[in-house]
Amino acid sequence: MASQHTIAVNTAVRPGGNPLARRAGFALPDRAAFRRRLELAAVLAGTAVLYVWNLGASGWANAFYSAAAQAGSRDWAAWFFGSSDAANAITVDKPPAALWIMGLSVRIFGLSSWSILVPQALMGVGTAWLLYLAVRRAAAPAAGEVRLAHRAGLLAAAVLALTPVATLMFRFNNPDALLVLLMTAAAYGVLRAVQEDRLRWLLLAGVFLGFGFLAKQLQVLLVVPGFAVAYAVAGPSGMWRRLLRLVAAAAAMLVSAGWWLLAVELTPADRRPYIGGSQNNSILELTLGYNGLGRLTGDETGSVGGGNGWGVPGLFRMFNSEFGGQVAWLLPSALILAAGLLWVGRRAPRTDAVRASVIIWGSWVLVTGLVFSFMAGIIHPYYAVALAPGIAGLAGLGGVLLWQHRREAAACIFLAAAVAMAAVMAFYLLGTTSAYGPWVRWLVLTGGLAAAAGIGLNRFLGLRSVQRTTAALAVVASLAGPLAYSFTTAATAHSGAIVSAGPASGFGAGGRGPGGFSAAGRNTSGRGTGQGFPGQGFMGQGSAGQGSTGQGSTGQGFQQQANPGGTGGTGGTAQGGAGFAGGPGGGMGGLLGAPTPSADLVAALKDGASNYTWAAAVVGSNNAAGYQLATELPVMAVGGFNGTDPSPTLAQFQDLVRQGKIHYFISGGTMRSTSGSDAAGQIAQWVSENFTPQSIGGTTVYALAR
Repeated sequence: MASQHTIAVNTAVRPGGNPLARRAGFALPDRAAFRRRLELAAVLAGTAVLYVWNLGASGWANAFYSAAAQAGSRDWAAWFFGSSDAANAITVDKPPAALWIMGLSVRIFGLSSWSILVPQALMGVGTAWLLYLAVRRAAAPAAGEVRLAHRAGLLAAAVLALTPVATLMFRFNNPDALLVLLMTAAAYGVLRAVQEDRLRWLLLAGVFLGFGFLAKQLQVLLVVPGFAVAYAVAGPSGMWRRLLRLVAAAAAMLVSAGWWLLAVELTPADRRPYIGGSQNNSILELTLGYNGLGRLTGDETGSVGGGNGWGVPGLFRMFNSEFGGQVAWLLPSALILAAGLLWVGRRAPRTDAVRASVIIWGSWVLVTGLVFSFMAGIIHPYYAVALAPGIAGLAGLGGVLLWQHRREAAACIFLAAAVAMAAVMAFYLLGTTSAYGPWVRWLVLTGGLAAAAGIGLNRFLGLRSVQRTTAALAVVASLAGPLAYSFTTAATAHSGAIVSAGPASGFGAGGRGPGGFSAAGRNTSGRGTGQGFPGQGFMGQGSAGQGSTGQGSTGQGFQQQANPGGTGGTGGTAQGGAGFAGGPGGGMGGLLGAPTPSADLVAALKDGASNYTWAAAVVGSNNAAGYQLATELPVMAVGGFNGTDPSPTLAQFQDLVRQGKIHYFISGGTMRSTSGSDAAGQIAQWVSENFTPQSIGGTTVYALAR
């Protein structure tokens, strides 16, 4: 029966051309297949345009990773380990898989924002294509015709492409783009393994997940339970064989992730860079601590957040003002559609591909969403991109298949509820910004509710023209809000460590970041003012642009030495244990945004650079990134990303200075955290007490060698 997802695809809908023409001894072009290919090409081309248009406006985007890509393009050891600089002082605080792609691109095409960001856009197009393939494959047996399965895949790809946070992150150079691509590829592999009695697809899924670990470590594990359950429930053959194959897939995942970890652990510490983000120069510590359990518990040694610095955990975090506009538009609707698919297909065979897909995409959304909602450690709104494929997969599959069964009461109710909920969510989320005018949200709400009502009426009327109008209205109303946010995101330059999709009033410049701090990530002109982290202060010195002033709760503040005038932005004042102030374009200064050095300072750093291992040293990876990208010379990031890693120690730094390996020490970036090493502060103090400061282009530097 149709409601059981068991309709077979007959010969009339299989590819291969016109059967009458084949019997006549010649073949005519399959116009339907050609049209489907054109439609898919149009969706993917539109995705590419959205992700590439105005891409260069973001400059280096996240300079932290751009500098590491530049380093990897100059030195193969830096490329392999993911070092922040070509002289291999310290790595970034993630595994290097995403840097491998960017580093190769920079090595081939030269250093530019395009060579760094275009690979991310291509990953977005690839993710949309893989999602199309996965949804189409699952829908084909249930839909009974290729045309409907094709439409389900197209709808899923379009929903993914227009998810605002996907538009953001596939135009940005964080590891999340590669992570999402690999997880989607793994989902496709699991679905192929469910439908075909071939071990290779399950092994390939394990390999994709392993490399996903090398992109962003333990986050990839959030989708693994659902993948395993889907294959265990719906896979072919007997239970014991399915379990053995899952063990083989797990082994493939461990090998594809573990080889790099093993290589790092077996390499002597003095022959590789320090592992950034760790306190003991250990990749295992980084994996299990700062990037692992610490993200869940908030116990992250060396973090500068803490407390409620990253927002208040809770069940509805994904719908709040920080995360909602990123990804929540169709989140409730996707879950409603998932429930509808399970109900309509409740009598389908155990191996039903639709049920397996619902388990894959539904568990993806539920597990990832709940972990993100309740984690107490570092979390940023752009993390929500990990939810996008799951939501899109359920929307495409559920929207088309339930529409096909709209004459059934249950399918009609679930589908109408999903469309109505999409309209309500759009009304709510569009109300959080004044960027589009109040009439837009009312128009979307009216259109969505009208489409939901039309779905109910069509169950009884059955008029083809009304059905088409209803379907079109439902799609337009559901995607209007995400479309507006995505277009705004593509039209806005994004740079810094913390970025957010949608209008500027939602987050970043002119708005509040997670936990209430002002972020240097919305765009290059950020001038937002917000509350800072409790219990710690920082006075930043950055590039052109007025810094904002943070207000925090009472605690111990720390004020760095301010650079006079020049290229630095106007520093804010730490008040009462104040938050972070000043910095490039406002926000958190050198912690989250990279400085733009003056031409005089760039010339000074380049002068005689071949005589030194590092042209300069400065506290914090983003500070170092700005100088390194401007000069294309190694700049040591003292203390790593947050300035709280014990690399180098004061004794090690003093030894490097005695050997004449560091030319300049650049003032700025010193900060205090409630945990981690204070070696960076000791180094800054030792330099200021033993060397003479000078101003070059308005920036205070210390010549450590002649």
